[in-house]
Amino acid sequence: MGFSDMENLDWLIQGFENAVTPMNLLYAVIGVLLGTAVGVLPGIGPAMTVALLLPVTYNVSPSAAFIMFAGIFYGGMYGGSTTSILLNTPGESSSVITAIEGNKMAKAGRAAQALATAAIGSFVAGTIGTALLAAFAPPISRFAVTLGAPSYLAIMLFALVAVTAVLGSSKLRGAISLFLGLAIGVVGIDFLTGQPRATFGIPLLSDGIDIVIIAVAIFAVGEALWVAAHLRRRPADIIPVGRPWMGKSDWQRSWKPWLRGTAYGFPFGALPAGGAELPTFLSYITEKRLSKHKEEFGKGAIEGVAGPEAANNASAAGTLVPMLSLGLPTNATAAVMLTAFVSYGIQPGPTLFEKEPLLIWTLIASLFIGNLLLLLLNLPLAPLWAKLLRTPRPYLYAGILFFATLGALAVNVQPLDLALLLIFGLLGLMMRRFGLPVLPLIIGVILGPRIERQLRQSLQLGGGDWASLFTEPVAIVVYALMVILLLMPLILKLMHRSEETLLIVEDDKDQREKAAQS
Repeated sequence: MGFSDMENLDWLIQGFENAVTPMNLLYAVIGVLLGTAVGVLPGIGPAMTVALLLPVTYNVSPSAAFIMFAGIFYGGMYGGSTTSILLNTPGESSSVITAIEGNKMAKAGRAAQALATAAIGSFVAGTIGTALLAAFAPPISRFAVTLGAPSYLAIMLFALVAVTAVLGSSKLRGAISLFLGLAIGVVGIDFLTGQPRATFGIPLLSDGIDIVIIAVAIFAVGEALWVAAHLRRRPADIIPVGRPWMGKSDWQRSWKPWLRGTAYGFPFGALPAGGAELPTFLSYITEKRLSKHKEEFGKGAIEGVAGPEAANNASAAGTLVPMLSLGLPTNATAAVMLTAFVSYGIQPGPTLFEKEPLLIWTLIASLFIGNLLLLLLNLPLAPLWAKLLRTPRPYLYAGILFFATLGALAVNVQPLDLALLLIFGLLGLMMRRFGLPVLPLIIGVILGPRIERQLRQSLQLGGGDWASLFTEPVAIVVYALMVILLLMPLILKLMHRSEETLLIVEDDKDQREKAAQS
């Protein structure tokens, strides 16, 4: 163990000391309860949970706020599995795979076992993932500090391209969403010339539009308006939960999927375009192939819940690696959490571990604590969460709009923010209506101004020469990866066509030989 590792261990111990004070433990419990309660409600994923509860943390210290966020972040992930299993209503796309087997188990009267394996799998994956975060984030940030503006610009551009190109079925929709985000990010005073941009003569827009208002509007208000437009749909039947208890065979069938799911989830979460969808899908396929009970898949196999749920939570821990070490959000939840740093005047990026070590290590320590609290709360409270699901949707979304309005007003106490909340809420509704992904917009708003700053800095250092953007080895490697990422679908399509052509030629040849023989 090197000197830096020992130093990190000392900081982690200090983080635990800070996190386990009675007041901070109380904030951890509040965060865990709020995160799980809101995450359990239908259609509300972790990103919307964090966005909705972001203003709640404004009147507390930064360390208390981030301890609460650790609970909300993991709590939202736990809550998503409850809705997937009981209601077949995934809170977000990464919970879709959990719903496949989880809801079948619930309908077969094994909801308790499905919820238990999801909760314990989430705990195992979250704990291992947080340990890996503590191990990998500091060295990555130390390496990132050595990079110049051209390399950092390339990494941020790669994150934008990856999120737009890989996520969603349509690259065009992803690009439209991204450009909307970049356009919103332009609003305010130009930091170099001091000229107002896109402020429409409104002085209050000089500092730009607060990212908290955008996040709450797009996630919470947009979702509430969308559901209000579809309220005629019949509510799903509620399935009784029973006692959250697992038998010996359930444990034997679950522990290996938990570990394999963790191994899939963490690396994908840490990649700029990883996300949780692919590792949960890969985990499900792996468990289906390795299972001794293949006939149960599609009818309620416990491995099909254990593996994907572990992959989902390990991926959540993985997303914090680029967020804390590079200041890069790789999913919507991390993007909303990053806004919390900005709102406290903390600049996310490679210097975060140097400038705010106690805060960051307290956050990492509180992830361990929050994860344990979630396990202790979720196993006995599962029947209560099931009752929460009975809340009539009109009351549920009326409450969401109420808290969203309070939250927006609490940011700057300006009536203009309420108008912005409504405008961006309607934008969120239209994005859902036309199938535009939300993540590229949020990441565009956050990374847009920072990309502009790095681009200008690179050009200033290079005397205005565009070739200066390619002067660092890391930048060149990242741009090469970006080209590969963009060309990959085309290459795969051409390979698929050549295989089809080869099959047609071979088929024709066989038919001619048969005709000649006859």
